[in-house]
Amino acid sequence: MISQEQLDIRFMKEALAEAKKALEKEEVPVGAVLVRSGKVIARGHNQVELLHDPTAHAEMLCITSGAAALENWRLEGATLYCTLEPCPMCAGAILASRVDRLVWGAPDLRLGANGSWIDLFSMNHPMHSLEITSRVLEEEAAFLMRHFFEMMRNKKKKSLNIL
Repeated sequence: MISQEQLDIRFMKEALAEAKKALEKEEVPVGAVLVRSGKVIARGHNQVELLHDPTAHAEMLCITSGAAALENWRLEGATLYCTLEPCPMCAGAILASRVDRLVWGAPDLRLGANGSWIDLFSMNHPMHSLEITSRVLEEEAAFLMRHFFEMMRNKKKKSLNIL
C-alpha cells in the first residue's frame, strides 16, 4: 500500500516537471497538477509572459483545465499540487473551486498566501474546508526558482555588457 507521503512525492514530481516546462520558456518555474481518484486530471505551468496575462499562474491554468475536464467548476475530491506556495489570487481560486487538498513545495516570501507573507487559509471558510500539506520536495522546487532568477540576472548582465 502506498502511503500519502509517497503519493505526495510522486505527484509533486509531476508538478516539478510542469515547472521545468515553464523554465524552458523563461517563465517563473512554477508547475501544478490536479489529482482526483489517484489520477492527474489537469496540468499547468506559468505562462504569464507568453500570454501577457498576470493571471496565467500555474495553479489558475490547472484549475481551469481541471474544471473543463470534469465539466464542473466544483473540484471536490481533488488535490492540487503546486511547486510554490500559492499567491493570494491562486489561494482565492483554490477556495472558490472547492479543491479538498493543497500540497505545495517551496515557500514564497514575496507573495505566499499560506503564511510566508499572509495566511488566507488561517480562517475557517464558511462553506468549505481545505487540508494543506506544505514543503513537499521543497529543495527541488526552491532550486528551480533560484536557478531561474540567477539565469535572468546573468541574461540581463550580458545584455548590458553588449550595450
